[in-house]
Amino acid sequence: MQTLSEPSDQRLTRQSDPNRDPSSFDGKDWGAVDLFRHFLFDQARLSQVPILNGATINWIKPNTLVRFRGMIQDMLGNELYVGAYKDGSAWRTNKFMDISQCPVEFNSPDMRLWERRLLYCVPVPGLSSWAESTSEVAVNMCMDSTSEQRDKRRRMDIEVVDHNDFPVSGDEFEYSPSAKRMKEDPKNEGPCSSHAILPDVDRDSLPCLVKIYDSPESELKLNDVFEFVGVLTFDSELPSEKVDQDEFSNGLCDDVSVNLPPNKVPRLHCVIHRKLTGYDFLQNSPPTEPKPHLVKEAREALLRHLTSILGNDGVAAHFMLLHLLSRVHARADNVAVGKLSLNLTCISKEIASVFGTKLNIVIKNLLPFTKCIPLTMEYLNTAFLAPKKDYQINRLIPGVLQLAEGSHLIFDETCLETGTLDSVGIENTRLLKALIELQKVEYDFQYYKMEMMADIQILILSEGKSNILPADIIMPFQPSSSGSSEAVPAEVLEAWRWYLATVRSMPHTIESDMQKVVENDLVTARQADRSLGSQDFSRWLTMGRLISASFGETSLSLEHWQMVKELERLRIDRLK
Repeated sequence: MQTLSEPSDQRLTRQSDPNRDPSSFDGKDWGAVDLFRHFLFDQARLSQVPILNGATINWIKPNTLVRFRGMIQDMLGNELYVGAYKDGSAWRTNKFMDISQCPVEFNSPDMRLWERRLLYCVPVPGLSSWAESTSEVAVNMCMDSTSEQRDKRRRMDIEVVDHNDFPVSGDEFEYSPSAKRMKEDPKNEGPCSSHAILPDVDRDSLPCLVKIYDSPESELKLNDVFEFVGVLTFDSELPSEKVDQDEFSNGLCDDVSVNLPPNKVPRLHCVIHRKLTGYDFLQNSPPTEPKPHLVKEAREALLRHLTSILGNDGVAAHFMLLHLLSRVHARADNVAVGKLSLNLTCISKEIASVFGTKLNIVIKNLLPFTKCIPLTMEYLNTAFLAPKKDYQINRLIPGVLQLAEGSHLIFDETCLETGTLDSVGIENTRLLKALIELQKVEYDFQYYKMEMMADIQILILSEGKSNILPADIIMPFQPSSSGSSEAVPAEVLEAWRWYLATVRSMPHTIESDMQKVVENDLVTARQADRSLGSQDFSRWLTMGRLISASFGETSLSLEHWQMVKELERLRIDRLK
């Protein structure tokens, strides 16, 4: 781990063939990515890399390897930088660095301009406390004695001088050191130095500007949640004038240097990135194989808990479980297949203060990303729901509805009173309706609007059927008790989280024999009730898929289809 925590500037510098065609260097990483992938994943040492967040930024030293977990909130385009340049007889690179190692003439034939992508990333909105990653590595680094740090610094300075004076010959060209800057910078004395504190950034929402190298654009999309592993560059005391002069490859990217100065937003030069799933937010290492007995035990225990929380309303608990398992798994025309929004009705302010609070707590304890929004007339008329592009600062200003895939939203309408919607309120109600019906959010780019696909679970608490948020399931709430407040052991919660993450990701099919049964039942239901339409049938099929998944099954059985029809019968009876 010592190798990973040493400054990236102190890597071995090699000479390359001075007569080599510089275009042959384009797109190369000289084995760096393979080396880190082998060390971090093949040897399972990723946990040894400190996590960058609002707490650890105080302890992690710049120019060290870190991990950052976050959502891609904005894509800032590409940045030009001097990727390769000739230093005497040697070719060197500025890859994975902010600062050019020596002055370079842009029109010189002895240099190559390369591109890297800039991603503005933030902690995942609505991240539950249990899903936050902890890292003791940075704290352990800080606990090292001052004398050890100074001794280590002296040894590394000697090594850097040696590498500068006596480069090793070879055909590979690697990273040139910034020994002079590091030796003369008193702030580099150790990871505990106070210069790492961000003065003007919310500690719970530390952003990070991630620089991506040699990666296809299709791999990283807006609102995706990723873990980035790379080299941290950050200096809270660097004057803005010096930033403009030295950072971003001699001023090749002015917008970013002005609006996201590195003394406010840390940079991460990404070496490896991976998209995160629900499994990655589980704190322990649960079994990923959905063994039948584990799934059955988790389902029964979770359903009992939901029933208890909901005042022994077993029917509501069944629908709640299906709702928590739902996700958009396909899109057909304008239909988001798999969504199952739930509207619990017959809930007054008083009832919401009891059951709404308990539901909010239990969902936060189960899902990694969740928010509860009290829906009032004032909120509708003032909230900033849709993201909007600000071309003056070239930034996408986030809105409430810019969320990661798999997020959960609770809308509490019990506080909504009679009033008048202004133009903002009308637009916000339109945005909410589009989200719940189509699973789309319209982003405002001033000159045009763009629909972005979403996958958000939505739960509405209201006294009557919501007119703002037309849910897939309207479920009158009928509790027979005040609900349980019993604490759940941590290991049980972890088992339920594993269960939800596992069964949500399972594939599902309907065998040909069951297709005939379902088709016949749908025809019979349509003959009995002409008001039934394609939306009702789609909802039943979604419920069938979710009930099967809740048992760990990948295909619909007759037993589970009968459960769908019985749940629907009980629900319709309550609506009469």
